[in-house]
Amino acid sequence: MKVALFIPCYVQALYPEVAEASQRLLEQLGVEVDVPRRQTCCGQPMANAGFEEKAAGLATHFETIFSGYDYVVGPSASCVAFVRGHYDRLLGADRPQRCESEGRVYEICEFVHDVLKPQKLNVSFPHKVSLQNSCHGVRLMHLSAASELRVPYYNKLRDLLSLVDDIEVVEPERRDECCGFGGMFAIEETEVSACMGLDKVKRHIATGAEYIVGADCSCLMHQGGIIDREKLPIKTLHLVQILAGGAGQQKGGAL
Repeated sequence: MKVALFIPCYVQALYPEVAEASQRLLEQLGVEVDVPRRQTCCGQPMANAGFEEKAAGLATHFETIFSGYDYVVGPSASCVAFVRGHYDRLLGADRPQRCESEGRVYEICEFVHDVLKPQKLNVSFPHKVSLQNSCHGVRLMHLSAASELRVPYYNKLRDLLSLVDDIEVVEPERRDECCGFGGMFAIEETEVSACMGLDKVKRHIATGAEYIVGADCSCLMHQGGIIDREKLPIKTLHLVQILAGGAGQQKGGAL
């Protein structure tokens, strides 16, 4: 099995430790990992802002860079959801590049849970963590059950953390409510976005957790900024940093 690691642009720029943990985790699970050096933004910000032609050019580049791999795996539910859900339309019949990534691209927690299916990780994290269920992760990647569907509850992030020794996992009240991050929404509706984020952080704090843990650096970044500004007693951490081991030894131990 040969896997290409898709590193979203904001992860590369702001949270390279998440990319490093992603590669380390996959290799620990016996996967041959390649990191294509010419990869760029997937195009989601441009498409969300209405510049679909520019996004289509990046989609074409993405398809070229990530061709020939069994799987393309990235540590961002929102970016993976964009590739999976929009590339086929962006790369329509009038473009020379066909969309081949749709069936091969996975969010890393989804990939580990659904494809690799490890039974043990030999990792310890003696802390209490509160799960951040991101909107893209819940409703587009199906990493957990959406409350509005009224179906039996499941959570793939919780399943993976159950393989970690010494950890205590909780979820906040309104566990799949949006934290207020949303790219253009956070820019155009700043006050609403910040208010939603603060409400979400307070619900995480109410669980007694030391860390907010999730699969989307964007949501964790949004809440981390609120935590820093308000000097609140909780930290953020991407889930792969725990699964790969050594999270407590990384710089700051948090995003």
